[in-house]
Amino acid sequence: MPVSSQTAVTVELYFQAVFQLVIDVDGAWQYPDGEKWQNWIQTWFNSLREDLPDADAYELTLRLTDDQEIKQLNSQFRQQEKPTDVLSFAALEADLPDYHDCQSDDQVREALYLGDIVISLETASQQAIEHCHSLIIELAWLATHGLLHLLGWDHPDDQSLNTMLAKQALLLEQVGLVANFES
Repeated sequence: MPVSSQTAVTVELYFQAVFQLVIDVDGAWQYPDGEKWQNWIQTWFNSLREDLPDADAYELTLRLTDDQEIKQLNSQFRQQEKPTDVLSFAALEADLPDYHDCQSDDQVREALYLGDIVISLETASQQAIEHCHSLIIELAWLATHGLLHLLGWDHPDDQSLNTMLAKQALLLEQVGLVANFES
């Protein structure tokens, strides 16, 4: 059962910025802090109500890391021996029993853990330069991509990829960001 459009969606973000700091030409990487991410993800969750599994609250982890760590994860889980920009590890890979059937009314309901999004700051920084926009826009773009994967979106063909990219653009607009990826 989808979340009612009448209720506010609650999401708890576990934000991790874990990487070896690499200084770029401007000094240090500029990326949103945990509070900014929390606000963005809360906005995105409210927009994505129809895609959310039924729960009172949600949790996910967003980890910003470096190419070395994401290469290791990419190799371990996707058999790709190279860094990538974003990886998503969905906790909801299979159909689960109804969330509300699992707990009685007098129990405090725990948030439903959706999974992990891991983004390489190094790769995101390179892509931001290639696309002529800020690192913040690139990180938000990658986070929305990862979030949609956590919610079951996929892009096995061009049509589904274009639908997903359009949804990402809409999510960025909702937090005041605009990305231009046209070459």
